[in-house]
Amino acid sequence: MLTDIIAVHLNVIFCGINPGLKSADEGYHFSGRSNRFWRVLHQSGFTPYEIQAVNDTSILDFGYGLTTAVARATSRADELSKEEFDESLEAFKVKITEFQPRYIAFLGKAAYKAFSKKKEILWGKQSDDFCGARVWVLPNTSGLNRGFSLDDLVTSYREFYEAIQE
Repeated sequence: MLTDIIAVHLNVIFCGINPGLKSADEGYHFSGRSNRFWRVLHQSGFTPYEIQAVNDTSILDFGYGLTTAVARATSRADELSKEEFDESLEAFKVKITEFQPRYIAFLGKAAYKAFSKKKEILWGKQSDDFCGARVWVLPNTSGLNRGFSLDDLVTSYREFYEAIQE
C-alpha cells in the first residue's frame, strides 16, 4: 500500500498513474531502481538536492505532494483498466477539492485522459482546471517510459517549474 504524501494548499501535487510493485511493497513513492522521478525533480529545480525514496515525505518541505490516480499497484501502468480509472475518479476529485493544491501535475497522459474524458491530451499546461487546481501534464519518469531520455524529462519538468514561479 502506498500512502499519499499530501497537505492543504500545496504548490503542486504530483500525480502518478498508480504505484509500482516495489513502491507499494516498500511504502515509498518512486522507489523502483529505474524510476527517474527524484533525479528529475532535483535536476529540474524543484528540490535543492536529490531526495531518496525512503525520505519521500520530505517533499512536503518544498511545498509539493504525491498521490496516484489509481491505488492498485501493478508492474506496468497499462495493466489498469478503464473501469479502474472510472472507479477512482470520484475519490480523486474529493481529495483535490479537500487539499486545494495550486497545481496538479499528472505524470503521463493516461490518468488525465481518463479523468478529463478528453480524447487528445498535449504535454504541458492544460486549458481546463481540475477541481480548482491548474493542470500540467508531464512525461512519466518510469524506467519503462523509453520515449523520454533523462534530459528530455528534465527539460519538461524545468519548463513546468519555471512556469509556476509566480
